Amino acid sequence: MTTGIGARPAAALRPYVDSYVGFDLRGLAAGVHCGPPSGQLTAVISLSEPLEMAAGVGDGSPVTRFGGAAGGLMGRSVAIHHDGRQQGVKVALTPLGARAVYGMPAAVLAHRLVPLDELLGSLGVELTDRLRAASTWPARFAVLDELLLRAVARGTDRAPARRMRPEVAEAWRRLVAARGGLQVGDVAAGLGWSRRHLTERFRGELGLTPKVFARVLRFEYAHDLATARGRLPWPEVATLSGYADQAHLVRDWKEFTGRTPTAWRHGEVLLGSG
Repeated sequence: MTTGIGARPAAALRPYVDSYVGFDLRGLAAGVHCGPPSGQLTAVISLSEPLEMAAGVGDGSPVTRFGGAAGGLMGRSVAIHHDGRQQGVKVALTPLGARAVYGMPAAVLAHRLVPLDELLGSLGVELTDRLRAASTWPARFAVLDELLLRAVARGTDRAPARRMRPEVAEAWRRLVAARGGLQVGDVAAGLGWSRRHLTERFRGELGLTPKVFARVLRFEYAHDLATARGRLPWPEVATLSGYADQAHLVRDWKEFTGRTPTAWRHGEVLLGSG
């Protein structure tokens, strides 16, 4: 059985933090959860035993134990090993949140998992301790609001040169709004930049090129459709999420998860359990 509860962050945090999700996983066979890439940066704080995670599934990436882990944008799935029980909180940050909360561009964290307290220092330690001491989900979400607002506040005096370029932020917003369904050349032209210039600036800020980021967004939407109740057939998932055909979907699925869609659906330990 798994239970999950979501919450929106405080209004002042919403440009930087998209959502909170509390989860309680128990009673399942031990296995590996395939955490798919998405258009957001993810931080996960365990409320029980340390998380055992690797920055890749089935590719030999080393498994590391984390009390709290921060990940950048990924071009592949993260492997989360578990013994059938985990309890924790997941925080989804926008790329703007990397600078606001962590004090660095998202590119520094791309394709990496980093201990949360390595980025937040004593604030990260306090965050973990207070989340574990809280006894209800609303109380935990209130702790997240308080401490993440403090993290943002301590960075308000950073020089403007350390902020994301507005053109890059606008390109990111347009790609997210279209779920990746835009041509990068069209986005660049709309900003008055060349495609090459946008690609260099975008990758320097987010760690992925706009083309790869668009592919991740399209895959993320397909993944959402595939995990929804009702189990849509794969051709319908491919069509709704903007793939040219099912074969195109299969290629991306294998690249981002290390598995075919069918093998993923049979092997994903949390699929349909919530």
